[in-house]
Amino acid sequence: VEVVESGGGLVQPGGSLRLSCFASELHGTISAMAWFRQAPGKQRELVAERTWGGQIEYADSVRGRATISEDEHEGTVSLQMNNLKPEDTAVYYCNIQRDWGDYVGDYWGQGTQVTVSS
Repeated sequence: VEVVESGGGLVQPGGSLRLSCFASELHGTISAMAWFRQAPGKQRELVAERTWGGQIEYADSVRGRATISEDEHEGTVSLQMNNLKPEDTAVYYCNIQRDWGDYVGDYWGQGTQVTVSS
C-alpha cells in the first residue's frame, strides 16, 4: 500500500497549510489515522490523531490550530494547520492503520517538508 503525501512548503508565520495523504487501496477503510512530525535533531512526535475508538486528539503545541480529517469519498486524510509558527517547521508524516481481519496494516507516507519562516 502506497501512501502519498502532499501540501508541504514554505509559509510565513501566521499562515496556513493543508497537508493531505492518499492511499488508494485503503479508500474508506481506515481504522485509525495520525500525523507525526520530526524537526531536525528532534524525535518524531505525534501532532494529531483519530484513534481506533474514533477519538480526535491533538498535541498541546498545536491544539486550537490544527484539524485532522478524513474524506472517505476522496480517500484522503488531511491536516489543516493555521496560525503557523516557526517551531512548526518539520517533516510531517501521515500514518494510517487498517484492520485487515487477520492482521493490522501500518502505513506511512514519505514525509512532506513544512517550513515556517519570514
